[in-house]
Amino acid sequence: MARENAFPLIAIPLLFGVIVSLFPSVASITGVCYGMIGDNLPSKSDVVHQYQSYGILAMRIYKPDGDTFNALKGTDIDVMVGVPNEELALYANDASAAASWVQNNILAYDGVSFKYIAVGNEVSGDDANNILPAMSKIWDAICSAGRQDRIMVSTAVRFDVLNNTYPPSNSVFSAPFMGPIVQFLNNTGNPLFANIYPYFAYVGNQGDIPLDYALFTATGTVVSDGQFQYQNLFSAMVDSVYSALEKAGGNNVPVVVSETGWPSYGGVGATVQNAQTYNQNLIRFLNYGTPRVPAYMEGYIFAMFNENQKPGDEVERNFGLFNPNQSPVYPIYFN
Repeated sequence: MARENAFPLIAIPLLFGVIVSLFPSVASITGVCYGMIGDNLPSKSDVVHQYQSYGILAMRIYKPDGDTFNALKGTDIDVMVGVPNEELALYANDASAAASWVQNNILAYDGVSFKYIAVGNEVSGDDANNILPAMSKIWDAICSAGRQDRIMVSTAVRFDVLNNTYPPSNSVFSAPFMGPIVQFLNNTGNPLFANIYPYFAYVGNQGDIPLDYALFTATGTVVSDGQFQYQNLFSAMVDSVYSALEKAGGNNVPVVVSETGWPSYGGVGATVQNAQTYNQNLIRFLNYGTPRVPAYMEGYIFAMFNENQKPGDEVERNFGLFNPNQSPVYPIYFN
């Protein structure tokens, strides 16, 4: 989920033509993260109807929720569902528990278009050692069920698993647990989920990062990195992930942006106008990809609603595209 982190200014290069050729038929998809940390949010069925009404093609939720799954049945909304961080140790050490999780939360809901399982979100510290074994056992259960061609398994990482991100071509994974994870993803054909927040990068580096570079509104190249030219920070951050993947042996690992967004209130640069500008431009940008990987992308905007019970600074409660009464915080168009 959104959080306050200061990221360095970044940009990068890398020839990931192999990924472009492997996924020629993939169209850009803009999903929205459905956070539920609020006491005034609409019913699950009303939320699903709102996704349909706005033409939102994909939903990310952070843990299984039966009411949401039942409301999603038959809708063709692609779903990314999370395995909560606090459960990773159980599944890392018990294959039968991992198989039961898949049975109870995926296979039991026929008619739901599950696409991704995110085994942990922004896991850090000693708990990060549980990511790979838990992910592997969840993947084995998906394969045993014959769903490996329909459901992909990965983990969602923070941008600070990287180091040396300026320029992007210098980027490497600084977190030691990432190397084996990248090898697993490369060998199984699964993507890496990355939470990408130009907002927090801008807040932490206002002296170096122009606001228009963070909002997709710069009119010319801001960062040059060899053959790659960057007009927006989002593409530089994504390409930093691709560059690190290449160095870690993950040439065949695509990146799915599992969170991104801009708050409308409560912090530096957090205005309704900036939030609308960022998110609307993001939706357009996903059709074109990055300088390093100029192909359709998948991205999930954080978040569907302003969540009044989220902990942290005020800005954390104001990432929503919509108010809890389902009215838009600002106009947003997905088509």
